[in-house]
Amino acid sequence: MKGKKRTLEDLAGLSDNELEEIFRNGKIPDPEKLVGWEFRGYNVPFITKLLGIKKFKKGFYKKKDEYWGYNIQIYQGPIEEPWRCKPVDHNPRRMGFFSVKKVIPEGPENKEQDALILNYGDGKNLPWDGSFLRDYLKQVDPNNNDLYLGKAYTAIGRARVMPSFFIIERDRKAPTEVDR
Repeated sequence: MKGKKRTLEDLAGLSDNELEEIFRNGKIPDPEKLVGWEFRGYNVPFITKLLGIKKFKKGFYKKKDEYWGYNIQIYQGPIEEPWRCKPVDHNPRRMGFFSVKKVIPEGPENKEQDALILNYGDGKNLPWDGSFLRDYLKQVDPNNNDLYLGKAYTAIGRARVMPSFFIIERDRKAPTEVDR
């Protein structure tokens, strides 16, 4: 892909092995470049289509000196169709809150190195809002602050299992204040 800027749609068509290589070669995102934006997201595994969570949005904000984020449910449809927020685009329900931190190599959430961790366990979520999720995020291309590749894990006690890939791409400005 030399010379061509990657997109969400481009990455969505790749195999898990290809995504693993891109993830491994990705760089740690700067959380400041995420703050104030909502990203359209796409879960790669087929099962997410059956579960109705193939498409989603993630937003990022800063509260005091801490970085945080949230998810927005999306009306599902083909990847070519616009991402429309539930219940309505101009007033979506923000849920599934998570902290955003750099992975500490010797820390408890060190499953993936040189990444940001989106820790839903810190977000005071109920299980159906993803309290068991731990997402690791990397920037795909050091010259493109708009596209990121993530790896989602399920936390079961201290174990992290069933990794799967997701992609997020900058979409629109986020609100300056977020109600929880």
